Amino acid sequence: MGSWESFMLESSVNYRGQTTVPDAVRDALGLQTGDKVRYVVIDEGFLMMYVRPTSRLSGSLKYDGPPVGVKDMDDAIAEGAIGDCPGKF
Repeated sequence: MGSWESFMLESSVNYRGQTTVPDAVRDALGLQTGDKVRYVVIDEGFLMMYVRPTSRLSGSLKYDGPPVGVKDMDDAIAEGAIGDCPGKF
């Protein structure tokens, strides 16, 4: 199954309000024992979203340039925000 293929599976809710996340869903989301999921209630039903632990985010953003200080980052953010305004301040 490709990483962006969609599929639909179902599981039952037991008497304690628990359900088992199907293997294919756990595999597609990379869920491991102890991971958390979030339920978002919408008009059409609900969405179940994987809550990615911050420990798994390490290395997810790649930057090959020289080290940049916080002031440089703040300046770049401010410049980008002003650059998006139709009538620059």
